Amino acid sequence: MTLTCENETSYQIDLEALKAQAEFLFTALQLHADTELSITLVSSADMEELHLEWMQEPGATDILSFPMDELRPSSDPQPGILGDIAICPEFVEADPDRAGMAMTQRMEFLLVHGMLHLIGYDHATEDEYDAMFAFQDELLQQWQGARSAVGGARD
Repeated sequence: MTLTCENETSYQIDLEALKAQAEFLFTALQLHADTELSITLVSSADMEELHLEWMQEPGATDILSFPMDELRPSSDPQPGILGDIAICPEFVEADPDRAGMAMTQRMEFLLVHGMLHLIGYDHATEDEYDAMFAFQDELLQQWQGARSAVGGARD
């Protein structure tokens, strides 16, 4: 697995924790060991530019996922470029939908959400939403159990 994780913001985010979670997700999602992923934490201004350019929607958002090779979970996974995930900590911190959640929990939620988008999940319809969010909740629960087993939760 080739994983790049960069913080282009002034927010103090534990990049090692994000990398550990991404590694967990590679295994849980049955992705090939030679798969590439890039995670970048961006400013609100940069996220707004990305959101407008790629989604034709104004304003910043919490996360954008950019799939590359359309990789899917498989018992016979293929190597390739999974894609890029951009997360905006400033937007995440201010998001009222996540009020009461620690920043670590918010980032964990978004990383799972972004990874699911990269492997083809969407939430445009009610059925897609239900399937994606049920799987997302399952993966988050597995991650929290795995994280607790190797050293406890971080905040």
